[in-house]
Amino acid sequence: MKDILFTFFNYFVFFYTSMLAISFIVFAFLSFISLKRRKDYYVESYVRKIIKESPYTPGVSVIAPAYNEEKTIIDNINSMLALEYPVFEVIIVNDGSTDKTLEKITEYYELIEVPYAYIERIKTKPFKRLLKSTNPKYSRLIVVDKENGGTKADASNAGINASSYPYFICTDVDCILEKYALYRCISPIISSDKQVIAVSGTMLMANGCVVKDGQIVDVKTPRTPIPLFQNLEYMRSYLIGKMGWSAINGMPNVSGGFGLFDRSVAIAAGGYDGTSFAEDMDMITRMVGYMCDFSRPYKIVQIPDTCCWTEGPPNLAMLYRQRTRWARGLFQTLSVHHKMIFKKTYKQMGLLTLPYMFIFEFLAPIIEVTGFGVFIYLAFTGAVNWNTAWMIYLTIYVFCQFLSIVVITYDYYVGMLYKRGYEYLWIIIASILEPIFYHPIITFCSLRGYLSYLTKRDFKWKKMERTGFKQKKGNANEEDTKVNPEPATI
Repeated sequence: MKDILFTFFNYFVFFYTSMLAISFIVFAFLSFISLKRRKDYYVESYVRKIIKESPYTPGVSVIAPAYNEEKTIIDNINSMLALEYPVFEVIIVNDGSTDKTLEKITEYYELIEVPYAYIERIKTKPFKRLLKSTNPKYSRLIVVDKENGGTKADASNAGINASSYPYFICTDVDCILEKYALYRCISPIISSDKQVIAVSGTMLMANGCVVKDGQIVDVKTPRTPIPLFQNLEYMRSYLIGKMGWSAINGMPNVSGGFGLFDRSVAIAAGGYDGTSFAEDMDMITRMVGYMCDFSRPYKIVQIPDTCCWTEGPPNLAMLYRQRTRWARGLFQTLSVHHKMIFKKTYKQMGLLTLPYMFIFEFLAPIIEVTGFGVFIYLAFTGAVNWNTAWMIYLTIYVFCQFLSIVVITYDYYVGMLYKRGYEYLWIIIASILEPIFYHPIITFCSLRGYLSYLTKRDFKWKKMERTGFKQKKGNANEEDTKVNPEPATI
């Protein structure tokens, strides 16, 4: 009986791994088709000119929750105010900060409390007041002060309630937005024959990049291990995974770090789940559910252009905190929306996306650890054919390297983000080392996150220590050292 079980498990793992590899190949193919179509018709300078001159250009609200960001809040807000787009507002949600975040904003931007008919379309922790600047220079800035809700989702909902434009972008206050990001995200909306309910822009690591006046002026790959691995992971996720899902209108999520949403649909779907730790996936799932329940056609689009830079976890402790939260959030989302799985009413989300997320995202860490345990047992009992084992391992390893080469090729095809060729060498190095060092850590964090969800361990919106960005002041030769580590939300 034991031999039968081991044989069945071996064949199951082989089939599972093969199907996962095939899915990556399919995503890579679909992504290439999407990239080619975009390259053929999208000319950014022309798109910017049309949008800028049109009287029908839709407004966009940029929403950024802030919790204890006193050390970098001014630079972060200045970066958002420097965005180029005809009609937008910046909404900073002070989510019950206990440091001097609000005081610094108030003093620097000359804020005063203003009367405001705050309509709670989405329920949040109590709203306190709304502040605006007396200086016309900062007329686009709105600051919402509220009680701490414990999650980014609750703060984002307050920002949605206070927003006035038909579309909003949710980001993190410590992210750096590319100055043309709003043009890039609105383009699929105004050119689509279907209602686009969300647009996802590509995000990459800002670690190692040089910043001047709130903008990236020198793009570099991270030089420390964890952000470097995560940068490769992001490139693979956006340029292959999400671009592939977008091609079949089956996007699983729009990143909480940067994503544009149709405000009316988001509110009708209930906004972000204030108790969710995967608010990005939960929001998209419920928005799609709403559109399908009312038989309304929709699209969710991933664009390959880099729109946002975020600072990745600088050490193992912060990576552990981030990834356990993501895993807990995945478990939570699948649990909440399990009734949508395999329901044709919910189209690609129900028939493809959620089943895939359950089988190849949620179960993967469990199968990996089980498989490793079985392998160790078989090795000690002398039941392993080592020649075959090494061949299988090398095949999987080579396939991982192939995906990394595809990612680099796609980046070059889109527009070669890293202008210095040797920067891609760091990505190749990360690809070589990732399966050996980084992936086992992610697997462990995922399992730990599942366990914390099952045991109902209480989680709060915590801080993450960051190292900051390299700053340039004055001319290009004047470079400051890194800012001191500051707390930030994760």
